[in-house]
Amino acid sequence: MASQILIVMIAAIAVAIWAEGRNIQAPLLLALVGLAASFLPFLPRLELEPEIILTVVLPPLLYSAASELSFDSFLKRLGSIVNLGVVLVLVTTTVVGAVAAAVIPGLPIAAATVLAAVVSPPDAVTATAVGRKLGLPGRMMTVLKGESLINDAAALTLFAFATATITGTHLLIENRFLYFGYAAVVGILVGVAIGMLVHRVRVRLTNASLSTVVSVLVPFAAYLIAEELGASGVLAVVAAGFANGHNASEANYEARIQERQFWRTADSLLEAFVFAYIGLQLRFVIQDAQEAGFDLIQLFLLSGIVLLAVILVRIAWVFGTALLFRWRRRRALEGLERRRAAPREPARTGRAGRRQRGGFDIPEPFSWKENLVIGWTGMRGVVTLAAAAGIPLTTLAGEAFPGRDAIQVVAFTVTIGTLLIQGLTLPWLIKALGINDPKEAKYREEQHRLAHRIADQAGREALARYRDEHADPAARSAADQMLRRSDFRDEAQRQSSAEHDRLVLELGRTFLDARRTALIKARDDRQLDDEVLREIMEDLDLQQAVLANWQPGRFSG
Repeated sequence: MASQILIVMIAAIAVAIWAEGRNIQAPLLLALVGLAASFLPFLPRLELEPEIILTVVLPPLLYSAASELSFDSFLKRLGSIVNLGVVLVLVTTTVVGAVAAAVIPGLPIAAATVLAAVVSPPDAVTATAVGRKLGLPGRMMTVLKGESLINDAAALTLFAFATATITGTHLLIENRFLYFGYAAVVGILVGVAIGMLVHRVRVRLTNASLSTVVSVLVPFAAYLIAEELGASGVLAVVAAGFANGHNASEANYEARIQERQFWRTADSLLEAFVFAYIGLQLRFVIQDAQEAGFDLIQLFLLSGIVLLAVILVRIAWVFGTALLFRWRRRRALEGLERRRAAPREPARTGRAGRRQRGGFDIPEPFSWKENLVIGWTGMRGVVTLAAAAGIPLTTLAGEAFPGRDAIQVVAFTVTIGTLLIQGLTLPWLIKALGINDPKEAKYREEQHRLAHRIADQAGREALARYRDEHADPAARSAADQMLRRSDFRDEAQRQSSAEHDRLVLELGRTFLDARRTALIKARDDRQLDDEVLREIMEDLDLQQAVLANWQPGRFSG
């Protein structure tokens, strides 16, 4: 098994490198190559236990995505994210379950609900990769990423409840609504607790490698502890990722640089493996269906109907709730206009086109073009296959789980169908619609200018304090020279004295620390956008790394 996984990963990375050099979507190409490779007669079956996918593959992917996503941006679009990541999962499970029960012969409604829960959560990896490349507005990317972080939790919770209903097993809480609430609340609390505990440890560590090791353990610990408590391991991982990602600015800069590169590398490896693994299942899914006595043509036609239902439900829900949101937003703004006189409190536009009045903050609705893209980004992924494979073979009474083989075939068809149909056409759709947001581009430009003003002012104030607090003429002179230049690198290269080098390095650290502290405070005071802060912090970390490698006397002649 280990050698098979290694071979698949090596082949997947090779395909991804080839795709990157030709501007091709690597996830889709990997799935296609896997589909073709699955028919090679000498290729043995690679089948991972569902527990391995859910406890080893999924947590690091979720943690990395959550720690990279701005928590402030997530909260701004929380309504849209919950609508797609929770409510739409419930609606999809209900509607698709009814369709599956109606069209698949002999599939009881309870088993159809299990199938619907399995195929309900989309995977945003392909969508976000395409969106980044084609420049989708940041607010759309936030919604797509945020949805993918929580929809697995909703789907797996529904799956657990529906499966337990058929098998006769007992869950921690029998009431479905209380169970759903318990899984969510306890999962989030576990994740936040672990995230904050790990953050306290990380800020005290000076060894960047050890700090990275600690961060690697977080997603697995959060997932396993939450699952042991009967809560949502997915939400625990997401909460831990948000907690550590939001507070990462307080950690050691070396740890941030190292962890950033580690998680990007881990993402690439895991995503390449996941999509190759999905494609490699085709031949064996067909074999299983034949051994179970299914008419393949009929089963795949019925699977196509379920696939169509999955696609149409998402599109209909996105546009339906968009109309409802616009109506509610209009009513809310009209109510505000009646309650608040404009001369007393004029309307103002807040962050990225968000209309504000007296602290009331309403996000701008998506356009029909943006909603069409969001509705079309319903590609399913490895969680769907893992859940389908995790369906028990028998009930507690010893009877075969009804429709298990059919559910696995349909789940695979929906996964591959959405990847190929929606994934391959998504870039064309984005280009054809010409989606862009001039307001957002202007807002980000203004935020970057504000960040540089805040950082420059803080840096100059720190240098001035340093000059005033030191009586040494050399130190005061070096501070004065840097104040005139505000660039420790130019100053370091201009002088030749080893003592001057030492002073410049000390001043450089003071300068960068002041800039970093001021930017974090501006973010916490909601002056500065968190995403802009992360971009600038990455640059400051690199400057700090350059500074740390300069040694006294290095610039002397």
